Amino acid sequence: MADPEVLLRLPDSLRGAFKEPMGPIETDAAVLLEGVSGPLIAVGDVVSSHFERIGRTPDVAVVDGLTERETVDPEVAAALEGSDARRIAATNPAGALSESICRALREAIESDEPVAIDVAGEEDLVTVPAIALAPDGASVVYGQPGEGMVHVRIDGETRNRARDLVGRMDGDHERLWELLEG
Repeated sequence: MADPEVLLRLPDSLRGAFKEPMGPIETDAAVLLEGVSGPLIAVGDVVSSHFERIGRTPDVAVVDGLTERETVDPEVAAALEGSDARRIAATNPAGALSESICRALREAIESDEPVAIDVAGEEDLVTVPAIALAPDGASVVYGQPGEGMVHVRIDGETRNRARDLVGRMDGDHERLWELLEG
């Protein structure tokens, strides 16, 4: 039976498009941070913990307690638990975008204080709506397995690319944008 909260699902035919990095890859969080001038949105436990360890709490962190489908190392978990960010919970199944994650993402991006979204399920696909929703000048950073952190600077071009990817997923696009944009 289908989950009634799932808005979009990633079709197998589109998986390859989501593996291509949407920006430059960096392995050093401090170096990456030098290129961040606006709000910082970090998707993934390891990426978020790198910023916490160098003293920069992301404005939005999206975490699920996993990295490459394995439980995160204790030092990653400790860095995230030590964050001063306000925490909100969301659910999101693998290969999908849910109403819960869309609501949480919008709340976090609109917040004046740092917010960590604790996802029950999987957060990988949240990168794309985060890019589509983030304001110009923001940075969305996500992990590229085995390579490092991808830094996406938000502008019209990156936002349009993300919107195109979301538009190619299967499901209720109208409801997704209604939840994300209000």
